[in-house]
Amino acid sequence: MSPTSPAPHRTGPRPGLGAAMLRRKPVDDLVAEAGHGPLRRSLGLGQLTMLSIGATLGSGIFVVLGEAVPVAGPAVVASFVLAGVTALFSALSYAELAGMIPLSGSSYSYAYATLGELVAWVCGWCLVLEYGVSVASVAVGWGQYVNELLRLAFGVTLPDAISGPPGQGGLVNVPAIVVVLLGMLLLLSGAKESARANAVMVVVKIATLVLFCALAFTAVQARNFTPFLPLGLAGLSAGGAKLFFSYIGFDAASTAGEEARNPQRDLPRAILLSLAIVTVLYCLVAVAAVGALPWQQFGDQEAALSHVLTSVLHNDLWAAVLAVGAIVAISSVVLTVLYGQTRILFAMSRDGLVPKALSTVHPKTGVPRTNTLVVSGFVAVLAAFVPLGKLADATSIGTLFAFGLVNIAVLLLRRRRPEAPRTFRVPFSPVTPILGVACCAYLMISLDGATWLVFGGWMLLGLALYFGYGIRRSRLGALR
Repeated sequence: MSPTSPAPHRTGPRPGLGAAMLRRKPVDDLVAEAGHGPLRRSLGLGQLTMLSIGATLGSGIFVVLGEAVPVAGPAVVASFVLAGVTALFSALSYAELAGMIPLSGSSYSYAYATLGELVAWVCGWCLVLEYGVSVASVAVGWGQYVNELLRLAFGVTLPDAISGPPGQGGLVNVPAIVVVLLGMLLLLSGAKESARANAVMVVVKIATLVLFCALAFTAVQARNFTPFLPLGLAGLSAGGAKLFFSYIGFDAASTAGEEARNPQRDLPRAILLSLAIVTVLYCLVAVAAVGALPWQQFGDQEAALSHVLTSVLHNDLWAAVLAVGAIVAISSVVLTVLYGQTRILFAMSRDGLVPKALSTVHPKTGVPRTNTLVVSGFVAVLAAFVPLGKLADATSIGTLFAFGLVNIAVLLLRRRRPEAPRTFRVPFSPVTPILGVACCAYLMISLDGATWLVFGGWMLLGLALYFGYGIRRSRLGALR
């Protein structure tokens, strides 16, 4: 039976609701699926690492930093460390599971093997929130940097009506729609072609951030770091919760499990290598930014890094160069996170939990075309009409929930399948995965009540879809 063939007709008695929700997909079946899928294996270690860096680097440091500094003050540097440590615990768990189950579904597939179908659905639904909404949010930030570049280079900006969402003086965010559609066109050309374009953009944005550090460090003053905790530990935690958004994407390599040439070896390496590179850059940029400009002067700037250079150097040229780099950087995030979203829905569709059309692959490009078009349309609408701050917080809570489940999956598989081959093992288990769960829970609690309401509504919608469609169409349920 092919992965995308329709579910066979049931001949036995219908299982109870509880049994249906708890049914698990055997690890051996998942590995077999990965080896015989329709996606093309064309990505090596370098491309996988660039994929994760592309999905991660830019979304927070270019966009959300300006929102986190007024919350945390100079302690935003420690907030980055807090968010990075939380990400590290989960990254170790991702590395173990990605080498063990190299499937496109990422944490959705890991949850299916360990926690059952209902939890897997919830995890996949959280990933739809994580990837889809994070693309929308960075697309909003892309529009802010386009406006910043136009202002610095030509002294003009786009009219508010077409450059901002309702509630922020606009009607529709046209630049955000444009960058999503550009990412969609690149994805439709094929995974290998998209990876090449992403590699070029990653090099450009790393060079841009190094340039920012070199310029901003010339203006760093020690007094800008005192007091270090003007808003207390609560501010540090709130900053960490916001900045966790900056680390979303390091798991993007795990969504390429069926397109990696040597997934068992390369996926764990790509995940950990990308996280190390990103964390070092984030901390350097944060120190340079708050050291060069007093934290009170950030003022919730969405184009924060350009604002820093303009304020301390009094020269628009370097700020314009930075804006160009930010535009390229955020384009890379849009491309790679869109890629991850389509591959997760591909896996869910192959399992029958969402419509079959989302796992249909184009014979020439090897791309799930319908899937890509649907995801891009959904993201473009979000980016056009929803403000950035709400999108970033909603993304963080969905991601933290999914990451917590990945840590739990490691604990369960160590217990149930201790003999299974693992190309990477989480050190100091079970302590490390338990700390991962605890850190995710801590940052989730630090998010505000409105974010929890959005998350609760999203979960209710997801459960309605699962019980109305997925539980009856599940391939695993049909096979049993």
